[in-house]
Parts: sequence; structure tokens; C-alpha cells
Amino acid sequence: MKFSVNQQDLQKSLNYCQGVIEKRSTLPILSNILLNASNSKLTITATDLDLIFINEIKDIEIEEEGTTTTTSSILYDIIRKFSSGKKINFSFSGENKLQLESEKSVFHLNCISASEFPITDEDFIQNQFSIKSKTLLKLLNKCKFSVSNDETRHYLSGIFFHQTQIEDKNFLTAASTDSHRMSISKVRLNEKIDFEPIILPKKTIFQLCSLLEDFAGDVKISNAKSKIKFELNNSILISKLIDGKFPNYIQVIPKNNQKKLEIDLNLFLNSVDRVASVSLDKKDGVKFNLTKDKLNLSVNNANSGDGKETLNVKFDHELDISFNSRYLMDVASQLDGDKIEIFLNDTGSPALIKDPADFDSIFVVMPMKG
Repeated sequence: MKFSVNQQDLQKSLNYCQGVIEKRSTLPILSNILLNASNSKLTITATDLDLIFINEIKDIEIEEEGTTTTTSSILYDIIRKFSSGKKINFSFSGENKLQLESEKSVFHLNCISASEFPITDEDFIQNQFSIKSKTLLKLLNKCKFSVSNDETRHYLSGIFFHQTQIEDKNFLTAASTDSHRMSISKVRLNEKIDFEPIILPKKTIFQLCSLLEDFAGDVKISNAKSKIKFELNNSILISKLIDGKFPNYIQVIPKNNQKKLEIDLNLFLNSVDRVASVSLDKKDGVKFNLTKDKLNLSVNNANSGDGKETLNVKFDHELDISFNSRYLMDVASQLDGDKIEIFLNDTGSPALIKDPADFDSIFVVMPMKG
């Protein structure tokens, strides 16, 4: 094996690999990436057995085709320290040694045979559809912060994707909850698709977001049995799905929240952030004291002090209610418009949050006691 590749292209590919590979793997081969140089392209594969990332770097110079594996973190650390855009030359140097050199630097890295690398050969022909990358990214961003970290309820540790229909219109709908808050967002589909409901794992969500942020175009999505595949131009992401039943989230959406609170979004976000700063424990609630067209925000912590702020708002009732400040800020930071609408009922009932600029997304946040 002997080939040359641009430093910038290789660093970008290896950077994605770092998000896939587990830092403390019990199997040495899972700390490695698979390098395959053939047909004028370098194919790089990384996996943790649940998630597979494949990236192609095209139009590279290949003198001798070949394949091997080497430690991902070490290779990435070396490559990112070379000058941007430099040519990196790779070749075998003796048995189980990969040589790379650029400028005046030469490295010899240990290899494990490519035959030991676990690769899958799934049939993803069925159930394929396409979606704009920015549309999919929007769905993920609207829901990812509500995904649960509770491993005992694994079915909440991801985003629930399913097809819904409203008045003959088809939507791809995403929902997530950690039982303290919930996010629901949907995007219109051009036609009905052959797509079974799935729960996409948290690690896959963040890896996919990273890829989508750098890509503009259509994403091909196909699923087979317990896996799903995303194709983005030169990259492929294959993920296992969470095996479980997502709860009926529709019945959790508040139906009787008639007290509408309307606030300037940036004013609200900055005020909650400021007032919450007085508390070292972000689990402390920010208290809403609401009167006609006035919102008094306050946080009181016995160890660090207290803070208050008054905002002019649109509200026609009186109500005291407390929320986790982080939950409110997570929602507010994902809204598209310049206003936030919070629909309330009473002190103990969840709040329904809407974005006047996005009718396809809603959020539910449970209040705190006291």
C-alpha cells in the first residue's frame, strides 16, 4: 500500500471518526480505523459495533493499492499537527508498520490486519427515502436536548422518528422526552414513505448532527431490520436502533393551558440566564411571579444568594410557578422567531411552549415544586 492524501481532507475525516470510536474499548481493533486505498480513493471506516462511519476521500494519488488498520486517536493527533493542506505520504514499512511522512517528519505506526476489522454487510435496499440535510438537522436540533440520560429506561435514550398524517399531508415527526421535558417537531414530506417507526440512539444523533452541519444536499435514509443508514455524498453512517416502545407522547401534551404568556425571545433568554447565574446548582428553580403584563423572575439559593429581574410581557392572569432554568434555556435557544409563547394552567401543571415562527414544533416543560 502506497498513497498520498491532502492533510485537510484526512483531518476532517479522522475528526468524524473520533466521535464514533470508544475511548476505552476492550477490543484493540475497535480503537483502530480501517484504511482502504483503491480506485483513486481512500475509504476510512470507524466503528464501535453499534455505529459505523464510512468516509471516502476521492481523487488521491495511489501508487500501490492496499488495506490496513491503525490506531485512530494517534493518527488523528499526528495529522492535525501538520500544516494545513500539506500532502501526507503513506506506505507500508515492514510487517505491521504503517509509515507516514510529510515535510521533514516520519512516523511508523503499529497496524492490525484488516481481516480482523468488524464490518457489516447489511441489505438496505428497502424503505429508502430522501430528505434535505438542513431539514433533518432542524428536526434533530429541536429534539436532541430532551433525550433522556437514564439508562434504565433505554427507550427514552433517543429520538422517536415516525411518519404521521394530518389532513392527507404526510410528515416525518420526531419526539423525545426525559420525563421532565418533551420536544416534538415535524417536517412535511412530499409523499407517503415506507418507513417504520424507529428510536435513534443518542450517540448517533450527535454524530449525525456533526455530519449534517458540514453538508448541504439530500440525505438518503434507508432502514433494514434493526439498523438505519444515512448517506451524505461521501459519507455513510450506519447505526443500530434502540429496541423498545416509545411512550404515547400525544397524551402528555397539555390540553387546557389557556393562560398565554408572550415575551420577547432574546429578552427572556438573557434574563433567565442572568437570574440563574446566582445559583451554583442549576437544578434550582427560577420562580415566575406573574401578574398582568409583568413577569418577576427570581432565584434564591441559601448558599450563594438571590437574584431578581422584572420583565414587561403580555399576560392577563396571576400565577406563581417555578421551572428548571436550564430546561427553559434549552427550549428558547432552539426557537426560530423573535417571540416565545408559554401556555400555562396552574402552579402544578406542565407548560406548553410554542414558537410563533414555527408551527411544526412544540415543547412541554414540567414545573418544579416549591
